[in-house]
Amino acid sequence: MSTLIWPPLAPDQLAIEQEACLTRELEWLLSALQETLQSLKAGLEECADLLAPKEVGSTLVLSTHRSENLKGFVTRVGTRIVKGDVHLRLPSLPPPRGQNSYKVSVSSAPSAPSLVLEQLTCARTLINACLDVVDATRWTGDAGNANFISGQLKLLHDNVQEANQSLKGGPDVQKPWNEDVADEKIFDPALPPNLSFHFSISDAALVLHVRTLETAHGGTGASTPNTSSASYSGFSLRDRLAHALGGSRAPLHDEANEVFHYKGQEVRVKEKIRVESQDPSLMAAMAKLGALEHSVALSRRALDVVMGREHEEEE
Repeated sequence: MSTLIWPPLAPDQLAIEQEACLTRELEWLLSALQETLQSLKAGLEECADLLAPKEVGSTLVLSTHRSENLKGFVTRVGTRIVKGDVHLRLPSLPPPRGQNSYKVSVSSAPSAPSLVLEQLTCARTLINACLDVVDATRWTGDAGNANFISGQLKLLHDNVQEANQSLKGGPDVQKPWNEDVADEKIFDPALPPNLSFHFSISDAALVLHVRTLETAHGGTGASTPNTSSASYSGFSLRDRLAHALGGSRAPLHDEANEVFHYKGQEVRVKEKIRVESQDPSLMAAMAKLGALEHSVALSRRALDVVMGREHEEEE
């Protein structure tokens, strides 16, 4: 099929007609983006609802695989964990006399501090910011100003991307465990000095790291009666036999050889347990945010092309 214009136009007239065509296309796209923004707002409201506090909350089971080292559950309401019981069976954390596990519960006392999941707080704040951006773009700005709409779409894309990353987790959005220390009064009984509980979000799952600690210069950093040096070793009979025959002991975990600054002193991690529990609400929210991020990216790309910015790169 021929793409020639008949009758042919003079070069000057052709340039004018091309410019007019791009202007009409830009006007159409800006008008269509108003419907896109309305659709984005509906999706963002669904994400906000998934992270909002519900009366029932989400009860999540926590359990180690193929062992009885950790068993329990927690209940999440919005950005907070309001209830939870965890039973620990660790060589370096002997249970109270007469019990076969060390129990830690989230305190229900009215004066107890809240156990807040900062990543969820951040995600909710960013989603609310996205809703404000959409409203400002639709109602208070100039819908016919391509530069304004382009800037608003970039701000929206950045916020959606950060909210999605908060649910994915990672070093960029998570504080190190030794810096993000939970108030010991959150738990009942209060956590002993040589026990660390750290909650985080990773790929829309609630992750709990439990660590038993010892001072970097020897000792446990806390009095733990009825224990022996053998119980603190953490090595199985097979490991000890291999070591006696000249073999090297494999590290118990990935932090075995590191020293951390924790509550004003240098400590080592004696034992470490990681458990995670998939949260259906968080999974749905992350999936929706991923789809919204893709949709905003396509809208930005389309607007850039019509505005003649197709070769511009992201900063």
